[in-house]
This record gives sequence, structure tokens and C-alpha cells, in this order.
Amino acid sequence: MEQVRFFDAENSALASVAAPFLKMSGFLPERGKQYSVIPGLCDVHVHFREPGFSYKETIQSGSAAAARGGYTAVCTMPNLSPAPDTAEHLMAQLSLIKRDARVRIYPYGTITRGEAGKQLSDMEALAPRVIAFSDDGRGVQSDAMMERAMKRAKSLGKMIVAHCEDNSLLRGGYIHSGAYARAHGHAEICSESEYRQLARDLALVQKTGCAYHACHISAKESVALIRDAKKSGLDVSCETAPHYLVLTEADLQEHGRFKMNPPLREEADRLALLEGIADGTIDMIATDHAPHSAAEKAKGLAGSAMGVVGLECAFAVLYTHLVKSGILSMERLLTLMSAAPKKRFGISTGKDFAVFETAQPYRIDPAEFASKGRATPFEGMQVYGRCILTVANGKIVYREGKK
Repeated sequence: MEQVRFFDAENSALASVAAPFLKMSGFLPERGKQYSVIPGLCDVHVHFREPGFSYKETIQSGSAAAARGGYTAVCTMPNLSPAPDTAEHLMAQLSLIKRDARVRIYPYGTITRGEAGKQLSDMEALAPRVIAFSDDGRGVQSDAMMERAMKRAKSLGKMIVAHCEDNSLLRGGYIHSGAYARAHGHAEICSESEYRQLARDLALVQKTGCAYHACHISAKESVALIRDAKKSGLDVSCETAPHYLVLTEADLQEHGRFKMNPPLREEADRLALLEGIADGTIDMIATDHAPHSAAEKAKGLAGSAMGVVGLECAFAVLYTHLVKSGILSMERLLTLMSAAPKKRFGISTGKDFAVFETAQPYRIDPAEFASKGRATPFEGMQVYGRCILTVANGKIVYREGKK
């Protein structure tokens, strides 16, 4: 099949598995199209909202969105109700995963009870069944609490996965402290709110020896801090998100689909993130897929909820802007979106794979999404890389044109 190329960044003999499966399933390349067969993607930062907020997303709709985007493994954040801070609360989520998941789902446990930052969760009881510990959506404000959490996590052989945000610096802000905020009278979030707490955490990692992962870094100062920490030999990793690599505050519009936390920052920050990817400072790309209802995202920049969706368009956006532009090779992109997150988080996806058509452009249309969330800053963007087939656990979990 000359129109089909296999990209095996994980050295998993992908072609020997995928080629016979494609033949058996009746896959026939169409004239004028080019197909890339890749390992199943892995996203270590998604919000599937269930239990507690099923009007935003469910395990079923979120995992369907993952499959439609070529993802076969995801890690779900714990800002839920009940939050998975005890074994009993975690079971509520695990039962839904067992019943409804289309792809492999690995839940986080919380660092603190109810993500309130006051008392550690039952980390010992949670550890055997969670991928790591996080209070994502909030930063752990207390230095002493975070130090205790790191010591406990280290004793359990688990990683701390941190949303870095110093609440004392927020001051009601909701977009980046830059030209757009000043020109339009919006309340500002400074970059320091991210990198100050990251610096605090890295100092605690040095003290405790805990394995640590920083979520959705967006600021140039954060890149520098992670780079220095790695040079010092600390067991740290980090992720950034597609929107921070492709967009800046210059792309902002007065619409809720441009509101997320951290916010879109400046061109200097975007370039620093790309440099961090180039030199290995940034380990992986995660979407921070964070769906909300249409009503919650219809109140402009000032009033809308924080969070955008990304699972169904992440590969296409990054393939178009980073691979087709020559910034990254396809193999490097797949390391960032598949091999590296799996290795760091100890995730095995066997022979999972996805097939993308990469020759024909299309425009991102949220009306086509499987996710309940529709708010994406990439709406209407012309991209290459449409997922046409996803296979997980030896089964087709998504096929274009079929539910």
C-alpha cells in the first residue's frame, strides 16, 4: 500500500500488527489520499467530568472523543464530585470507567481531600488504583502540605502531578497580563502566578526526592526552571498543551472558547515552549481537554468558565503547524504525544494504533465532535490530519462515518 506509511516511534513492530488488521478489517486506501498509521496516542491530562458533572462530559462521551482523536490511553483529572480522595470515592469513578470507557482510562487520585488543600487524601488506599496524585484545577497553596504530599507519594512509589498556581497573585484575573488585556480592560493573570509555585515545588522535589510532573506549562520562565531542574538531576517532567504552541494572546477574541487556565500568553512564551521541545526540556504534549456546557462558555472572556476541548483536533493542529511546517519531524511529534507520556507514566497500550489521512485539508468543526464540549480556540482552522480509524485492545473504537 504505497499510500500508507507506518510511523513507529515506540519500536513496537507497528506495521506487523497494523497491516494485517487493516487488511482484515477491509481498509482500502482511496485515490488521492495519504495515510499515516501511528501508535495510539496518550494524553495524561484530560477532564471527563464524571462523576458529578455529567452535563459537561461523561466517561462515554469523553472516551469517544479520545478515540475520534486517535487517543487510546488517557489520564483523567480528579476535580470531580465526589473527588477521588478515598478508595470509596474512587470506586464511583472506576465503576463508570469499567462500564463506559472506549479507550484505556487511568484516573488520578487527589493530593488533598476534596482538593481543598487542608488535609492529605487517603493516598495509601488510593495508590494501587491511581496513575498518580494531583489537585489539578488548583495549586496546593501550603508549602508544608505539598512537602508532606511529596514525602507520602515517594514512599508509595507514586508521582505528584501539579497544577502550578499561586492564588495570592491571581487577583481575579482570567487572561494573560499583556497587551490584549490592557487594550480591552480585562482582569489579568501574571506569568509569575505559574512559575513562582513551580519554583517552590522544584525546591521541594530537591528536598524530598519525589517524582514530579508539572502540568500545562505556558510561561517562558517555567521552561527555564524545568530546564535547570533537569540539569540538576531532579526527577521532574512537564507537559505543555497544543494551544500554547500554536496560539498567543494576539489570537484572542471576545469569546469563551479562548478562555483557559493557564491563559494564552505572548509570542516570547510560545517560542520558549518550542525551544523547550527542541532541547528536550518539555517531555510531552497533553490537551488539558476541559469541556463545559454551551451556556458556561457563552459568556465571553470575562464570564465564561475556564477550559477548552482538544482531544479531537490536537493531532491535526500539531501535525499541521509543527510537522508540515518543518519545525518537528513526525517521529518527534509522536514521541511527545505517545511514547514519552507512556514511558513517564508507566502506561502500556500494547498494539493500539490509529490511522490519519494527511493529504486532504479540512476545517475543524466542533459540531462534529463526539465530546459534549464544543469550545475550542481552533474552531474553523484549516488543518491536515483527519483520524479515520482508531484501534484499542484489538478492537475498532472509532471509524470515520460510523458511531
